[in-house]
Amino acid sequence: MKALPVEPSNVPVAIGSRIRAARQSQRLTIEQVADATGLTKGFLSRVERDLTSPSVASLVTLCQVLSVSVGDLFAAPETHLTKRNDGPRISLGGQGIVERLLTARSERRVQIIQACIEPHGRGESELYAVDCDVDVLHVIKGSIRLILTNEEYDLSAGDTVTFPGREPHTWINPTDKPVEVLWVLVPAASR
Repeated sequence: MKALPVEPSNVPVAIGSRIRAARQSQRLTIEQVADATGLTKGFLSRVERDLTSPSVASLVTLCQVLSVSVGDLFAAPETHLTKRNDGPRISLGGQGIVERLLTARSERRVQIIQACIEPHGRGESELYAVDCDVDVLHVIKGSIRLILTNEEYDLSAGDTVTFPGREPHTWINPTDKPVEVLWVLVPAASR
């Protein structure tokens, strides 16, 4: 059996923006990183702009100072694309509503749900709570009434309301027109 030759890719590995992001997330200046690593500011600037590649030894030192693993710089980010109207249908309750999950089912940090609500569609008849820390309702098209324990909000296209996720609430489309909204739940609801 003959081995197939492996041809290296000519595509440059761009890690500079990840190095810069790690530095900035720790509120470090290039000068501070240069002092800690023994590398020059000019060299670090060129690395962050992917104009030069650090040696393995320099990269290891840089990663140690920035508290990131070398492997994380080269790992492909997990991405999930949902095309318009392709999100899986879900049901969190209510009448006259079609809900689609726009984020990956495995995503636990945030959950975005697109809801298309028919005229006079409504949420649960009793106030309910969602098991998340933050609940955001953004109106894309139409008007909707959000009902909380002690308040009601009449929202129109472009309006956004943020409230505690475990706050009992419900909603209604009081109009003769369809409504489109986004619900953003942080972290993703377990309900």
